[in-house]
Amino acid sequence: MAGGGIASIGVNKERAENYNGKLTLYVIIACIVAAVGGSLFGYDIGISGGVTSMDEFLRRFFYSVYLKKQHVHEDNYCKYNNQVLAAFTSSLYMAGLVASLLASPITRNHGRRASIICGGISFFLGAVLNAAAINLGMLLFGRIMLGVGIGFGNQAVPLYLSEMAPAHLRGCLNMMFQLATTLGIFTANMINYGTSKLHPWGWRLSLGLAAAPAFVMTVGGMLLPETPNSLIEQGNKTKGRRVLEKIRGTENVDAEFEDMVDASELACLVKHPFRNILKRRNRPQLIMAILMPTFQILTGINIILFYAPVLFQSMGFKRAASLYSSALTGAVLASSTLVSMATVDRWGRRILLITGGIQMIICQVIVAIILGLKFGSDKELSRGYSIVVVVFICLFVAAFGYSWGPLGWTVPSEIFPLETRSAGQSITVTVNLFFTFAIAQSFLSLLCVMRFGIFLFFSGWIAVMTIFIYLFLPETKGVPIEEMMRLWEKHWFWKKIVLEDQQAKNTNGLNHA
Repeated sequence: MAGGGIASIGVNKERAENYNGKLTLYVIIACIVAAVGGSLFGYDIGISGGVTSMDEFLRRFFYSVYLKKQHVHEDNYCKYNNQVLAAFTSSLYMAGLVASLLASPITRNHGRRASIICGGISFFLGAVLNAAAINLGMLLFGRIMLGVGIGFGNQAVPLYLSEMAPAHLRGCLNMMFQLATTLGIFTANMINYGTSKLHPWGWRLSLGLAAAPAFVMTVGGMLLPETPNSLIEQGNKTKGRRVLEKIRGTENVDAEFEDMVDASELACLVKHPFRNILKRRNRPQLIMAILMPTFQILTGINIILFYAPVLFQSMGFKRAASLYSSALTGAVLASSTLVSMATVDRWGRRILLITGGIQMIICQVIVAIILGLKFGSDKELSRGYSIVVVVFICLFVAAFGYSWGPLGWTVPSEIFPLETRSAGQSITVTVNLFFTFAIAQSFLSLLCVMRFGIFLFFSGWIAVMTIFIYLFLPETKGVPIEEMMRLWEKHWFWKKIVLEDQQAKNTNGLNHA
């Protein structure tokens, strides 16, 4: 058959039709506990913006920003522009970037649980350091430890969820990571709203409470079962089959088990997964692993989530009102993720990404127009226009919550073959954290320079990514994780790359013969 040589890279197509099993309580509990790792990421995103708008925190660590904030005639767009303050937020993501690369061999050689546990311990230590910080150095070191925890957690948790879930429910269960992230953001926003009234130590409580989900993640990681894919890859086939039977609720798992064994045997032949992922046959997955997280950040969502209180204060909201508005956006994000979980395995990934992209473009453009016409350097928005801005920001957040938020993690975690899966996830996390770092570090300066144009900047990127999804992402709904390679063979564009590579190898083999 055409491209027959490439079938060895995937699995036996007939087996996938014979997969058995159901959604068991065992899988649900394991996925819920593992997904707590997402709440670490979300809690930090939500807590950072709120803490950096608290006067006591600014007065202790960023006094120049505190003084600038008090100047009522200061340029609204520039009052928070400070690179050291931005470093408080962004340092975590640079640390996470490095940690995700270190986590890849641990995740592959020692299992997904090992990385989950390492991430939990590191995040716990970072939370304690931040809560007890007495100077800027201690504060930033705590942020770095938090970043290490996020790097390990974001590397391992999406893989864990993808491998534990049955194929027909993989999208929904994988989105538990994003749901936990959004709940972490919402929880952080509500905590900030409460601790902002606790003078002068409320910010310490906000930062210290990050230890709670970290503790749950660490203990949960110790109690969770390893995924059958990882056990088989480590050579423990008997235990791998036993876990597979338990999570599928049946002993009739021959087809899925044989696919895992085949994938594991191929994976064992690959000694250098990062080198292997650069080969032509893996080009589609590599491009998705780079562009999906890049596009996810270039939606501009992080300017809302990181700096929501700061952003709303810049628009003229009072401190309590700005924290309340950011809590509202957190609630919208969490609820919209539930919509995605309910529809992703029925409607598919592509339709959610495309419709979400269109909705985000419309919302960003409307907000930019309102700010451009009604908001200036030295004036505040009227109450009516402020409400309109919050409404459209919430609609933007809702669109992100059912599309690029969860699917920016789900799609990359499910498209790689076993031999490059941990390396591919490391690339996804690294790229995500790099752009998260870049946006976090530069946003306050960009807001000062671009003003309302910052929203048009991000809407332009959303238009690009929506077109990209329409043209280049095949639908992965319901496709077994070990059979993903076949999607690229059939895609109008990627098949030219994948099949030509295999044909070239076959030709070279005949010539040598």
